[in-house]
Amino acid sequence: MDDYPVDVNAEYPEQSSRLLALAGLLTVFKILLILPHILVLTVLGFVAYFATLIGWIAILIVGYYPRGLYDFQVGVLRWNLRVNAYFLSLTDRYPPFRLYD
Repeated sequence: MDDYPVDVNAEYPEQSSRLLALAGLLTVFKILLILPHILVLTVLGFVAYFATLIGWIAILIVGYYPRGLYDFQVGVLRWNLRVNAYFLSLTDRYPPFRLYD
């Protein structure tokens, strides 16, 4: 599906950090590292939920989903995916605090 608007790519690192692998076993340490992300993403999750409701109403009125709402929701989901990948030790890169790349 080349024309699908959202694409997820996960690159497997050639070399992983042993310290972060140990931190993966110590999930309390990882939770402390991603706690700021969790707090911000919780608020953004509620905002994205209401943006979905606004988007449904916009579809009924204008006939299409507004691009700004779409970009915001994709940004929240992308950020959430980065945080989950870091927490599950799928990547060693600490997730950035941003919605858009």
